[in-house]
Amino acid sequence: MTSPHPTPPPCGTRPGSPVPPAVTVEPSRPNARALLSDADFNAVLATVLDNNRGMDITTASRIVVEALKFTAAAARFPTVRIAPSREVDEGWHALILHTHLYASLCHRLGRFVHHFPERPDPSRFDGDVLTHTIALIEQAGYTADAELWTGPDRSLVTVAANCNHTPVPGGCGPINPGGCATHGGGDGGE
Repeated sequence: MTSPHPTPPPCGTRPGSPVPPAVTVEPSRPNARALLSDADFNAVLATVLDNNRGMDITTASRIVVEALKFTAAAARFPTVRIAPSREVDEGWHALILHTHLYASLCHRLGRFVHHFPERPDPSRFDGDVLTHTIALIEQAGYTADAELWTGPDRSLVTVAANCNHTPVPGGCGPINPGGCATHGGGDGGE
């Protein structure tokens, strides 16, 4: 049965006026912050703040979120050479110190991400690895906080983390003995 009333045009249009183009909605990006409960996030955040007296809570929160993105990318791309910036490494260290929380996070991400630190040596720094790491974080669906992904000579803040993750051939040290991947993705187990 047809209606005796004509169908009105869409809101905001008049008969004969052009129809506005369809709006393209970008798929939503995953929320790295949601990888931890509020209590767990706050515990890691407190560790960053305790280790970095005077750091503001906003910066510390950003560092923890970037560490979560890094860990997620490392778990997703275990055979690719990536490394955290010094600031992000501070957040990664804080995550790792909460061993049960970190093991649970890695389990949910599908792979345990090992940490093999080495002493800092600016001569081994490879700026390309940070660029590559950012690209993989974005490939994993996240948006990197560019201010926290700089080389050691352009740090946003001073942090307590004092180790390097350099994939320079012959200079890998204990990063991933034999494989030279800076995060030591492993095979899914410990």
